[in-house]
Amino acid sequence: MNAVSSRRITTEAAPTSARGRKGPNPIDVHVGSRVRIRRTLLGMSQEKLGEAIGLTFQQVQKYERGANRIGASRLFDLGRVLDVPVSFFFDDMPADVATAKVEDDADSSGQDLGAFEPDPMAKRETLELVRAYYRIPDATVRKRMFELVKAVGKADAEQPAA
Repeated sequence: MNAVSSRRITTEAAPTSARGRKGPNPIDVHVGSRVRIRRTLLGMSQEKLGEAIGLTFQQVQKYERGANRIGASRLFDLGRVLDVPVSFFFDDMPADVATAKVEDDADSSGQDLGAFEPDPMAKRETLELVRAYYRIPDATVRKRMFELVKAVGKADAEQPAA
C-alpha cells in the first residue's frame, strides 16, 4: 500500500498468468494508453493529473503503462478530470484484446497477449505531432503540411526494401 499526503491508496498489481509469467493485462495497457492520449492532448503533465486525483506522478505512470489496474471509482475520477466519459478509455480497443481470456492472458488462437503492443497512435511522438499540427494557425499551411506528410509516407512505402 502506498501513502500519498496522508491518504491511503491501494493498487492492484497486474495479474499473473496461468504460465506463472507476470505482465500487464492487455486491457489494462489499452485503458492506460487512452489515459495517456487524453492527458497529452490536453497538455497536462503526469504530475498535474496526479494532483487532480490525489496520486503521485509515479502512480499515474503505472496506470498509463498498464502495470497497475485502474479501479472503477478511479476511472470515474480520471474521466471527470480529463473531461471524457468513462467509455472513452475503452474506445478503439482491438477485438483480440477485448475478447481475450483474462485468466491466462491468451486468446483462442493461442496468441500470447502478454506481449501486446499498444496502438501506435498512443506513442508520444504521434501525440506531439498532432498537437503541433493543430497549433499551426493558418489552415492553408496546415492542409499543405498534411498533404506533404501523406506524400512522404506514400513515397517511403513504395520504396523497395533493401
